[in-house]
Amino acid sequence: MNHDRTALAIRHVAFEDLGLIEPLLVARGYQVSYLDIGVDSLDPQILTQPDLVVVLGAPIGVYETDAYPFLVTELEAISVRLQAGLPTLGICLGAQLIAAALGAPVTPTGRKEIGYAPLQLTDAGRASVLAGLEGVAVLHWHGDEFAIPDGAQRLAQTPGFPNQAFCLGDRVLGLQFHVEADHTRIERWLIGHALELAAAGIDPRQIRADATTCGPMLADVAVTTITSWLDRAERG
Repeated sequence: MNHDRTALAIRHVAFEDLGLIEPLLVARGYQVSYLDIGVDSLDPQILTQPDLVVVLGAPIGVYETDAYPFLVTELEAISVRLQAGLPTLGICLGAQLIAAALGAPVTPTGRKEIGYAPLQLTDAGRASVLAGLEGVAVLHWHGDEFAIPDGAQRLAQTPGFPNQAFCLGDRVLGLQFHVEADHTRIERWLIGHALELAAAGIDPRQIRADATTCGPMLADVAVTTITSWLDRAERG
């Protein structure tokens, strides 16, 4: 096992961390570290150094660059990494940032998709590392939508959001939904997003209950899915 590999997670909100993915990376010999947006400085070249970069979620939009100027630098840094062809995983806002860095528009829909609900895979998705997620209830928490970047494959959809995942080759994967969220720690999400839940008229008790019933299966499939992607990304 290679113990010299490094994984860097770009974190925007304290409780939206690597979750279930972190122990998996450690077991594969990665040294895991976080870059906390708004706390740590982000130089565009810094993202070319780690073997793996995971860009995590946040309750803001890619296009809100006036309100959150760090997004400009973050997009530039992600672009530099993508141009270098290095393994990159994006989740929620992270996937939207990757899509935007690849030239695809990211837009608000005026709707919210929050809570556990099943995923439907496309034909390409069923042939991809996401194969095990067909029909599995994943955690959704978004209102924005990315277009599929040129050259990328659309892998998954839900009734309200046709673009739920994409891959560009074996080394770039963007997931609109959350596979990393640890269902045993869902309370932190419910507290952190309390205002958004209230504004959307969503009862936290429903998400809490669904985390108990859907969470364990999702956790198993999530580990298998990310393992399959890493197997390909590390080879590529």
